[in-house]
Amino acid sequence: MEKKLILRGLLAGAVAGLAAFVFARIFAEPLIGRAVDYESARDTAQAALDQAAGTPVSGGEHEIFTRAVQANAGIGLGMIVLGAAMGALTAVVYAVCLGRTGRIRPRVLALLVAAGGFAGFYLMPFLKYPANPPSIGHEDTIRDRSNLYLAMVGCSIVLLVLAVWLGRRLAVRYGNWNATLLAGAGYAVGIGLVMWGLPDAGELAANVEVYGHHATETPLPLENARGTIVFPGFPADDLYRFRLYSVLAQALLWGCLGLVLGPLAERLLARDLPASPRPT
Repeated sequence: MEKKLILRGLLAGAVAGLAAFVFARIFAEPLIGRAVDYESARDTAQAALDQAAGTPVSGGEHEIFTRAVQANAGIGLGMIVLGAAMGALTAVVYAVCLGRTGRIRPRVLALLVAAGGFAGFYLMPFLKYPANPPSIGHEDTIRDRSNLYLAMVGCSIVLLVLAVWLGRRLAVRYGNWNATLLAGAGYAVGIGLVMWGLPDAGELAANVEVYGHHATETPLPLENARGTIVFPGFPADDLYRFRLYSVLAQALLWGCLGLVLGPLAERLLARDLPASPRPT
């Protein structure tokens, strides 16, 4: 039965990824296009400043895939594959939780597991290292930022598992409601300490050396030798909306995953598990 659950998780995840892609294509992709245009215009302005200062100007990189391919096939395939992978993982966690969560209905359990996946895999890491459009982020910090984000995801998942374990242990003594509140508070404290301990993206050594101390890597205005702004910083409205749509796309993905997996799993369980004997 576990293999059948995982196959249904793959299907549910692919459907959820497709729904998230449609949302991102409509709302987030125009912002990505504006961010790419901003990056190109900023590079041109930076090249002019470097040329005026007598600094060698580096040539532009040739893109392997066109923007049309990236905006459609690239994002679409990436979201569907991501959804399928998260669906399979959710199905595995779902199978582990079956029979260990009391009288929760199978479809409600699917929603709870999906909600935990959204919080652990995306929302908590997002609060520390929010999603950025293509023009934000420096080449010298890609590896450091990737490692920090993965560390944040790993800590979030471990703390979430520990919170569930703690809630199960406390439920015997304090009841389900109080145990859930205590476990949630413990998770909040733990994830808060992790966020406090990990450095901000703007505080990485490569950023501090060139740009000074900042919380993020959001591009600041370009200035010439006299301190005059020759090119503006990244638009705050575009950054806000991109991050908002990123959260909504992930919420849609995980929500659809739970809503689709729940009925599929419930139907499978009703068919494969032996029915309980009726009282005579």
